Amino acid sequence: MNEIVAGTLLLVGSLFMLIASLGVLRMPDLLMRMHSSTKAGTLGIGCVFLAIAAYYQELGVTTRALAAMSFMILTAPVGAHVIGRAAYFLGVPLWKGTFTDELRQAHLAQERPGALPESSDRNNPNN
Repeated sequence: MNEIVAGTLLLVGSLFMLIASLGVLRMPDLLMRMHSSTKAGTLGIGCVFLAIAAYYQELGVTTRALAAMSFMILTAPVGAHVIGRAAYFLGVPLWKGTFTDELRQAHLAQERPGALPESSDRNNPNN
């Protein structure tokens, strides 16, 4: 029974990691690529670590697998957020289909308190 649970978790984890890699290849801009790789990749790695814990069923292995899984869940989204923010402020272009730029709106609101938010398509030279 342990082999079936572990095998299923490995298969699901591998599927999520495949989806993450396809997202990196198919998404149109950096921020979307980072989003797909972070969400699906973290879930895939979490399933793989759960498979390890389910297969071995030893306290030491389970503790290390859960510690590694919690480390990934805590650090991957934070790292992706910091990298995405740095890329945004370095001027990496957004996808041309992006409708709103909420980070720009937030910065404009901080610079001009009381001003109404304007249309904020960063790729539009008229803004």
